[in-house]
Amino acid sequence: MAERFANVDDYIASFPPEVQQVLEQVRRTIHGAAPGLEEAMSYGIPTLRRGGRYLVYFAGWRSHVSVYPVPEGDEAFARDAEQYRSGKGTLKFPLAEPIPYELISRQVELLAQEHAARGS
Repeated sequence: MAERFANVDDYIASFPPEVQQVLEQVRRTIHGAAPGLEEAMSYGIPTLRRGGRYLVYFAGWRSHVSVYPVPEGDEAFARDAEQYRSGKGTLKFPLAEPIPYELISRQVELLAQEHAARGS
């Protein structure tokens, strides 16, 4: 059974220090790209929401961090994100490589635009 965490801080603290640093930077990047998001835990991983509806999830793993979902409809973003795609809705960033925080920022900005367009 997966471990349950009370909040995002507890989740991040469960990782080795070098992974904690990456997860904290991913967290800051998301908040910078979409200010005013609320933090929660959902499906056992950090979730950032606006108006009670999820916008983006992120997670740490043994050899990578993931950010979910992947926005649709922006060809330039799709091209830039292609090497990180894992499945239909996931971007996986290997911990052994520099994390493209600018790409994560673009991902979150596009997701925020999608939500605004849907009125969520």
